[in-house]
Amino acid sequence: MSLVTIQNGVLTAQISTLGAELRSVKDRDGIERMWQGDPNYWTGCAPILFPVAGAFRDDAYMLDGKRYAMPKHGFVRQLEWCVERNGNDAVTFLMEQKHEGFPFAYKLRAHYFLDGPALNVAYEVTNFDARPFYCSFGAHEGYATPEGIEAYSIVFDEEETLRRYKMNGNLLQRTTVAVAGSTRELPLSTALFFHDPLVFRGLKSHGVTLKSKLHERTVRVEFPQHDVLVFWMLPGAEYICIEPWCNAPDFVDADMRIDQKPGFIRLAPHGVATRSHRIIIS
Repeated sequence: MSLVTIQNGVLTAQISTLGAELRSVKDRDGIERMWQGDPNYWTGCAPILFPVAGAFRDDAYMLDGKRYAMPKHGFVRQLEWCVERNGNDAVTFLMEQKHEGFPFAYKLRAHYFLDGPALNVAYEVTNFDARPFYCSFGAHEGYATPEGIEAYSIVFDEEETLRRYKMNGNLLQRTTVAVAGSTRELPLSTALFFHDPLVFRGLKSHGVTLKSKLHERTVRVEFPQHDVLVFWMLPGAEYICIEPWCNAPDFVDADMRIDQKPGFIRLAPHGVATRSHRIIIS
C-alpha cells in the first residue's frame, strides 16, 4: 500500500493504492476535511463500492440461473489497485482482479482530478468478457466533523420531504419513517444514527452541502447520476458519511435476480459505464 498525492494550489488530496480509497483532502489552509479513521469506530475513510453498494439479500445474487456470492459493498475496496496514470492534479487507478461473485473479464478505473476547489471522482468499468454482466457503483466518503455531529447540518438543493427506510440488518424493510417534512436543511444529531444509516430514495436533490454553525467551512457533494443517498456515522465518532449510490440495499423480500434490481447497469461485451460525483471544498 502507498499513497498518491495530487494538488493544484487550492486542494491537496491523497489516495491509497489499497482500494483506490480517498484518504485525505486538505484545503489551502491545510485543514483536513476527511475523516482519518479510528479503530475505535471505523478505520475506513472513503471506500469504493463495486459491483454493489449495500447488501444483497443472503449476500448473493442470481444471473442466468446461477448463484453468485457477493459481500456487502462488493470486493474491490479490499484489494491493491495499480496506478495507471499519474499527474500533478490527477490520478487514475486500475483494478481487474476477479472474484467468485464477479468472475468476469473487466477493467475498473477510479479517476480523481482536481479542478479549483473541486475534487472530481469518476468510476469507470469496461466489459472485456464474452457475456453481459450487471454492476452498480457507490461512494462512501466520510467527512470530518471535529466539533461533533450536533454542530453540523445537511442542506439539500431542493426542498425535500425526508422519509428514511427502516432496516432489518443490512436490508431495507418496505416501510419508511418520517425524518423531516418540507425542508431544505436537516440538523444532524447522534440520535439519528443510533440504529441505522439514513437511506433515501427518489430525492429531488442531486447535491447537498455539509455546513457547521461554528464556522463558515463547507463541503458540497454533487451526484447527478445517482438516485440513492445514504448518510451514516457511528455515535461518538467525529464524521458523517455522505454516500451517493446507484442502487439501494435489497429489500428483505427481494428477488435474488440481479437483472430485476433497480440501479444496476447491464453492461454488454465491450460496453463501458461511468458514474461520477464532485466534492467541492470551501
